[in-house]
Amino acid sequence: MKSIVLREIKSFFGSPIGYLVIAIFLVINGLFLWVFEGDYNILNTGFADLTPFFTLAPWILIFLIPAVTMRSFSDEKKQGTLELLLTKPLSIWQIVNGKFLGALLLIVMAIVPTLIYVAVISNLGMPEGNIDMGSTIGSYFGLLFLISAYSAIGIFTSTLSDNQIVAFIVAVFLCFIFYFGFEGLAGVVPNMSSIIATLGMQDHFKSMSRGVLDTRDILYFTSITVVFLSFTVYNLKSFKS
Repeated sequence: MKSIVLREIKSFFGSPIGYLVIAIFLVINGLFLWVFEGDYNILNTGFADLTPFFTLAPWILIFLIPAVTMRSFSDEKKQGTLELLLTKPLSIWQIVNGKFLGALLLIVMAIVPTLIYVAVISNLGMPEGNIDMGSTIGSYFGLLFLISAYSAIGIFTSTLSDNQIVAFIVAVFLCFIFYFGFEGLAGVVPNMSSIIATLGMQDHFKSMSRGVLDTRDILYFTSITVVFLSFTVYNLKSFKS
C-alpha cells in the first residue's frame, strides 16, 4: 500500500496538479478572508476567531477535492492500466486505501499552511492571545474528518467512469448533497428537521467546530468514509471479475 501512496504523491507533484491544488486553496481563502470585503473578511468581523475560514473552507473543498480524486481510477481505466494495477500483489482494499491516502495527504498539505492564520488572529486579538483555541482545534479536527469523507466520495466516483469530468461532476454533486442537501431538506420538513439534519455533514462539522469532539460526530464521518471506500472496492471487484 505504501508504494501506491508514494506513487500517487509523486504523480501529484510530478505535474502541476499538486502545486495548483495547494495554491488555489490558499489563494481563494486568502482573498476572501483578508482582501475582499464581505461576510468572510476576518478583519471586518471584529472577533479574533477563524469562523469565516471554517465556514468557507468546506465549500471550496467541495470542488477542490473532486478535482484531485477524479483521476484516481478514471485515468487508470482510460489508459488501460487498471487491469495491470489489479494484478499487482496487493489486495483491492490496499489499492483503494493507497489512492485514498495519497489524495488525503495532498489536501492536508494544503491545510497545514493555514495554521499561520491561527498565529495572526492570536496576535490581532485584544488582549493578544485572545483566541478560542478549543474551538479552533475542534474545527481543524472537523475539517480533517470532512476532507476524509469528501476524498472517499471522490475516489468512489472515479470508478464510475473513465471520463474524469463525469467523475468530477458526480463527486461534487454527492459532496454537496451530503454537506448541504440534508440541511436544506431539514428546513423544508420542520417536523423532522433535527433528525434530517443529523444525516448531513454540516451538522456534525458544526458540532465539532464548537470544540466538542463527540464520538457520534467522529463515528458519522468515519462511517461515511468507510461506506464509500467499500463501494469503491465493490466496483473494482466487479470490474476485475
